[in-house]
Amino acid sequence: MTKRSQSVEAPDHANGAGQNRRSHTAGRKITISDIAKHAGVSKTAVSFAFNKPGRLSAETTRHILDVARELGYMPNPVARSLNTRRTNALGVIVPQDIPTVLSNPFFAELMSGIGEVCRAEGMSLVIVPPMRGSLVEATYAALVDGCIVTGLSANDKAVRALRLRRIPFVMLDADAPDDIASVQVDDYRGAYLTMKHVLELGHRRIAIATFEPFTGRVEDYSGTLRHRFEGYRAALEEIGLSLDCPSVHAIECSCDVEGGKRAFRQLAKLQPRPTAVVTLSDVIAFGVIEAAQCAGLCVPRHLSVVGFDDLEASHLLRPALTTVRQPTREKGRRAAELFIHMLRAEGPVEPQHIMLPVELIVRESSARVRTAPLA
Repeated sequence: MTKRSQSVEAPDHANGAGQNRRSHTAGRKITISDIAKHAGVSKTAVSFAFNKPGRLSAETTRHILDVARELGYMPNPVARSLNTRRTNALGVIVPQDIPTVLSNPFFAELMSGIGEVCRAEGMSLVIVPPMRGSLVEATYAALVDGCIVTGLSANDKAVRALRLRRIPFVMLDADAPDDIASVQVDDYRGAYLTMKHVLELGHRRIAIATFEPFTGRVEDYSGTLRHRFEGYRAALEEIGLSLDCPSVHAIECSCDVEGGKRAFRQLAKLQPRPTAVVTLSDVIAFGVIEAAQCAGLCVPRHLSVVGFDDLEASHLLRPALTTVRQPTREKGRRAAELFIHMLRAEGPVEPQHIMLPVELIVRESSARVRTAPLA
């Protein structure tokens, strides 16, 4: 016992023993038995050092890990997860493929907030896109301790699959049921403020660039899209207009810069042409502005453009983008914190539902209409 204590207090790698350890084990796979022998501890202690370091003193754990490193030992992550029943990874489920996700700066800001918590907790972050076109398959295959779900409704098959796996998960931007934790922003208010802003500027010919086709019935939707169209509708109704007015057009496009360019090409064909376009994301607005400028139009003299997100690039754009500021990083951080709370809990946890505020940021891309309004 005394001899083992001495080896911990004064590791023998200081006098060249580390080099001897490597030479004795060169050319073969290192096992925990090798580590235990060279560290002067039991195999159980080695297991604790890698999987349950709290069961050992910090000094003993450090000594064992030093010896393992000198021997070139790398624990098998699959075997380790089977032993601990943890992967030490948080998955973020996204409905798009990875290139599409990474091209959207909104996701970069969201992941940054989630990553702050993962870094503090010593966890890795895993993006979980559809596998062979199936999010359900990806959900079952993901080697994670739990998930943050983006862009899905509560009745989606992938969400039901997470329930069956019985792992903790948090929903983002969705109307989650009482038993699922969620984080949202006030999409209704953000959309209301956006539409009210362009109406107060005198615009009546308005296009709404949306990332899903609009059926004309707000009730056909849920989550983000429903709340935003409810906000648009409320602002329009205050001055006697509606989403069904001939002067209000919903234009479907993908949620990226190219989608914004396609949206502009569609609205440019309308007669009379809209004088303002309200977009459901900043990246769509970026594309609209670029396409308008390429077509010889001046924003906002000929076309006012408003976004939603307030990405970091929005104030750098020329003209700087009028948009709705949502706390994207905070949204990611709060969702990750909810997940960690559930992961650490020893029993059932009361799901929390967090609603974050938004703010209209008026910049250069919106201005008073220069033609007479229709209503």
